Amino acid sequence: MEKHKGFPGRLPSSDLQFTIRHENRKKGATPLVARERFRDRKAIDRAADEAFLRALWEHFGEEPFVRGNLDAGRLSWLLGREVVPAEEPFDPKSYDALLRIDVARARAAFPRVFAEDAAAEPDDGDDWDEGEDE
Repeated sequence: MEKHKGFPGRLPSSDLQFTIRHENRKKGATPLVARERFRDRKAIDRAADEAFLRALWEHFGEEPFVRGNLDAGRLSWLLGREVVPAEEPFDPKSYDALLRIDVARARAAFPRVFAEDAAAEPDDGDDWDEGEDE
């Protein structure tokens, strides 16, 4: 099982985990199952989804990534929408399964994650009008 160094372990000030410490050698990986999100979910759960997607985006960007030690429960809330399989056939019970962020769907569902990303990009000064008098 690949461990993603530098990936946050949990949502700060909560018990909502983003990673697991070690693999389950007896039963194997917990299967990933797409879970339906309802509008009436608790604010802390919505915040965890957003923080987890932000961490995925900052850590992996648009590149495919291995499931590894990422928490199956947290991934399942995004699976099939913002996070999709990056390989066929996809094995939801494998720590080696490849996933990727569906950027278009993720931007639609969590625009603040990407708005902050765009705001953090350095200004290269290309938006200045040439020939403008000072």
